[in-house]
Amino acid sequence: MGLLRYTTYRFIQAIPVLIGISILTFILANLTPGDPVRLMVQGQEVTPEQIERIEAQYGLDRPLHERYLDYMAGLVQGDMGYSFHRNRSVSELIASRIGPTLLLILSAYVFALITSIPLGILAAKRRNEPFDHVSRIIALIGVSTPSFWIGIMLILIFAVQLGWLPSAGLVYPWWSPEVYGHSGYLEHFYQTIRYLLLPMVALGTLQMATLMRVERTQMIESLQGEYVKLARAYGVPERTILRKHAFQVAQLPIITIVGLNLSTALGGAVLTEFVFNINGLGRLFYEAIIQLDYQLIMGITMVIATMFVIGVIITDIAYAYIDPRVTYGEAE
Repeated sequence: MGLLRYTTYRFIQAIPVLIGISILTFILANLTPGDPVRLMVQGQEVTPEQIERIEAQYGLDRPLHERYLDYMAGLVQGDMGYSFHRNRSVSELIASRIGPTLLLILSAYVFALITSIPLGILAAKRRNEPFDHVSRIIALIGVSTPSFWIGIMLILIFAVQLGWLPSAGLVYPWWSPEVYGHSGYLEHFYQTIRYLLLPMVALGTLQMATLMRVERTQMIESLQGEYVKLARAYGVPERTILRKHAFQVAQLPIITIVGLNLSTALGGAVLTEFVFNINGLGRLFYEAIIQLDYQLIMGITMVIATMFVIGVIITDIAYAYIDPRVTYGEAE
């Protein structure tokens, strides 16, 4: 099976998964205790007739299955619905908030990859030496500590006590420097990094610790392989063995974990956005749940689910591309 056919096949397989997620989310959102209309008019004097009129206006008085089918029919045509709490379309709200979340997640992944892989290799190379012990302790702390607590500690140390970095908000690199009063793109880039640094480390520490542990284990296994012993017997330099023979094989589990950890990163982004007061998709999702904004909940859930499914498919394709033993869905 070719790459294009395999990719198409995987996307077709993802359709029932997304439909199942949409059904579960729609039922759970609508079964959540509370009345979205009464939450919307909270603090106002409204009559029962006015509440009934609002429910009829947004179709909330119709049977659940009819509302779901209408929502899916609109979704297929690119209409993600309307947020009656914000009087804006769901697609507009998501488009305005998804940028900061993607920036946060991508930067956290970059931080995790550029720190975990070298540290994992060094720990494997210096196995049972002091550097290995220290790296294992750091990895254990990183895996065991919630991202929001790391974020709070980073704010207390680097923003409150030392005053080196800002504690809240982000500078969006896609906005013009004039919006923030910066003198040019160089200062704009510098301020983007300053504001991004703490939330990036808070969200990426868990990924870094997980990847470092796996990288160390895989590198130790690779360095003990028969092909490495044979290369050493032929006098191949240790640096060449490490770079050409052991490294590539050890990266296969890393690719899998990077793809599967996307859901963890999306969940961690919600808490990180709250700690650092970032107006991203996670914060919007929390507000939608609190306000029982059904269509906004559905829209954000479907976007996150689609991102995760695409991430898993890209991981599978990359895995099959790097490892020749893995085929594109062909029978053994």
